[in-house]
Amino acid sequence: MATVELGEPWAHVRSAAELGAFLRQARERAGISQEALADELGIDRKYLYRIESGRPTRYTQRLFALTRMLGVRITVDQP
Repeated sequence: MATVELGEPWAHVRSAAELGAFLRQARERAGISQEALADELGIDRKYLYRIESGRPTRYTQRLFALTRMLGVRITVDQP
C-alpha cells in the first residue's frame, strides 16, 4: 500500500486503490477536508470519495495497464 513519508509525499503506485489511498493520506496530511478539496477542484465530494476509495474505473484500469505495458513511470512535480 502507498504511504506518505515525512518530507515531500511520494509513492510507488500500482493500482487505483493505492493511488486513492495515497491521495487521501496526502489530503489529510495537508489538513484539507474532502469537501474543501472537492470545492477547489470543482467536483462533487462523492466523486472525490470514490477516487480516494480507489474504486477502479475504466479510465484508471486502462491508465495502469498502459503504464505497465510501456514500462513507464509517472512523476508529478509541484507547480
